Amino acid sequence: MKASLRERIIDREGTHFPSKTYTSMVLEPAYNEAKQHFIDSMVDIHFAHLIMLVEEGLVEKEEAKQIANAVSSLNIEAIKTGNYNAQFEDLFFQVEHDLIEDAGDIAGNLHIARSRNDMGIAIYRMTLRKKILVLLEKALTLREALIELSDEHKHTIMIGYTHTQQAQPTTLAHYFNAMTDMLTRDIKRLRAAYETVNRSSMGAAALTTSGFAVNRERVKELLGFEGMIDNAWDAVAGADYIAEVATSVQLSALNLGRSIQDFLLWGTQEFGAFILSAPYVQISSIMPQKRNPVSIEHMRALLSSVAGDCQTVLLMLHNTPFGDIVDTEDDMQPYIWKSMNTLGGVYELLSSVLLTMEVDKENLLKRAKESFANVTELADTMVRADGLSFRQAHHVVSSTVRELMKNGNKSLEALTLDLLNIQSNLIVGKPSSLTKEELAECLSPEYFVRIRSLQGGPSPSRLEETIKVRLAEQADLSDWVNHKQAHLHSSKEKVTAIIKEWNIVDG
Repeated sequence: MKASLRERIIDREGTHFPSKTYTSMVLEPAYNEAKQHFIDSMVDIHFAHLIMLVEEGLVEKEEAKQIANAVSSLNIEAIKTGNYNAQFEDLFFQVEHDLIEDAGDIAGNLHIARSRNDMGIAIYRMTLRKKILVLLEKALTLREALIELSDEHKHTIMIGYTHTQQAQPTTLAHYFNAMTDMLTRDIKRLRAAYETVNRSSMGAAALTTSGFAVNRERVKELLGFEGMIDNAWDAVAGADYIAEVATSVQLSALNLGRSIQDFLLWGTQEFGAFILSAPYVQISSIMPQKRNPVSIEHMRALLSSVAGDCQTVLLMLHNTPFGDIVDTEDDMQPYIWKSMNTLGGVYELLSSVLLTMEVDKENLLKRAKESFANVTELADTMVRADGLSFRQAHHVVSSTVRELMKNGNKSLEALTLDLLNIQSNLIVGKPSSLTKEELAECLSPEYFVRIRSLQGGPSPSRLEETIKVRLAEQADLSDWVNHKQAHLHSSKEKVTAIIKEWNIVDG
């Protein structure tokens, strides 16, 4: 008789933990992630916790030497390249088994006042903080590129757009500077997220701390954490640290995606703003003339994937109970890592694309000179020269432009003083006092840009000052990242020095 479905499932899955499908779907993937991302932090925690236990008199130095020798003898590379062993639920239990095999049961004392819960959260945070610093380095590379481009294109006149329509003349530098400032806010959000992440959960144990008189502050210091999660329940249950990173990364991707969309438009033959360098375009298999800007297209798609992976993090957290749960742990972590790695790659690629592209300055200037986008300054000039209210001047200029367009004119070349005066007489009862030369000047995009020297404006003189400020900010932002990296390195060195001083590790 044919076996029932239940019997076939039991035969396939087995009768002992873990089942075949649970292993392949959950435990093995989690182990593969952990062995690559967590083992180094796990070792750091073992040493820091052991040092604290000795200092607090909870473990004798001779016992600590046996334990530390076992920790230092772990074959990290073999672990990183090894396969999941169903004998152990996860990496934690495999390492604990290896330590006890090496040092004997005394190695079990390494687990005094410690749980997988507080240790796991500490490992997640230690892993994430390093990835934030790597991402910040790449963001700062893009920021440096944007500052360099701002300086290079202070005089590159172009039309600015609002509601996807030609609005006013500006410069390409003005656009790049706007990107710089938006990226700066993204960087500052990531810095704030770093401060949230870099807080220690150690000593919280499973949920309620421990009856052992451990020193949580000491472990925090040794592991390079700059803050403590005070409440033990919060330490093992709170997952907003990863959600804060996810929202910061997601917003960074959304922000950058808007400029990527602009670049795709500006790179079209119809717009003709720039030509990408050869390493960043592909040809068509059938159309010989094509230079497809696939590098920018891929960046648009990748940034969308970043937003999606970050949203996955938030949705995995949604409606979960406030406690230690797997939803916010091994299953969630890879999504934030992937999003950060992808965003960092886009930062690097975009820096290369922008710094190597050829900008068609003449075409941009020509379009600006022909555009009606310059007439805002004509209205402003009539206010200053003719004593009109701005609304009157606006009416005169808009009526003049409409008359031009009625007659089929599509550029400012046909806007003469005579045409302006006809509308001025009709609307305000007098001609403008402007001369032909003054009219030509106020219709010039170069003049339009030059006199907009207020803070935040596009004039070359203003941008020169702005760029100086942005360069100073760049140095400060870079110093912050370097300081955080140095702090982590110093903490690790401190642990190494203490172990050598105690002669815990042979040699």
